[in-house]
Amino acid sequence: MQKETKNWLTLLFLACVWGSSFILMKRGMIDKASGDEIFSNTQVGALRMALAGLALGPFAIQHLSKIKNLKTVLSIMIVGFLGNFIPAFMFTYAETELSSGYAGMLNSFTPIFTLLIGMIVFQQRLNRLQVVGVVIGAIGIVWLMMAGADLSSSGSWWHIMAIVLATLCYATSVNTIKNNLQGMKPFAITSMAFLFTLLPALILGWYYGVQDTIINNPHALSGLGYISILSLVGTALAVIIFNQLIANSTALFASSVTYFIPMVAVLFGMLDGERITIYQVLAMTVILTGVYIANKIAVKRV
Repeated sequence: MQKETKNWLTLLFLACVWGSSFILMKRGMIDKASGDEIFSNTQVGALRMALAGLALGPFAIQHLSKIKNLKTVLSIMIVGFLGNFIPAFMFTYAETELSSGYAGMLNSFTPIFTLLIGMIVFQQRLNRLQVVGVVIGAIGIVWLMMAGADLSSSGSWWHIMAIVLATLCYATSVNTIKNNLQGMKPFAITSMAFLFTLLPALILGWYYGVQDTIINNPHALSGLGYISILSLVGTALAVIIFNQLIANSTALFASSVTYFIPMVAVLFGMLDGERITIYQVLAMTVILTGVYIANKIAVKRV
């Protein structure tokens, strides 16, 4: 299989996995049948990080010897906390008031922030065609947000800005991997990043009473099942694959996965009773056009 085709298939796979993450977060917090609360948003975030850290921790210990300097430690910590830990809590907080489909749409800010951070912090030279593609994609994002406004609940700007902050964290992590950790294997990066966030996740989980919810909530087992899938597949496995994609392509191409995530998120939202309109479909088409243009030259280089 050609490298370009493999990268695109990986991108689509990640979009499907992460697009379904929003509904998994929702099901971890609320029981669909009864509407009762299961885990709080902070408990879901803590469980998500703790389970991923426990699963990858033993492998991370084997790679600690590969850390040679403070710059590498700081870079892995950035990946752990900005690329995973903080967004995990920001998204669950946002979904206390926003629909899963709308949260997925807002996630599409990531490629824009990836481009800007690459320019400002890492002084990357941009191709004019890439800038045009991202601008077109941004127009599609704005249109999609406006067309999908009816999917949101009673969320305030605080909930919207939580996702914007999460996408800024994602973009910083993507650029850090591409520029500071290029010589390290994706599995090593991912496992050590989650190892660094394991203890804070366990502390927060205990502080916010995860153990009490598991013991006392009648829906805890089903909620924990959704969170386990979210953590092990949507977080640990997907992040490993994503880091491999960054190594095999460009930061902008890899971050473009967030252009596709809204489509998957909205489709899962429809299955859960949310709606989609022709305007949202048209907006998604504009976004896809921007993705193609922004990556037309970048893909040829991988």
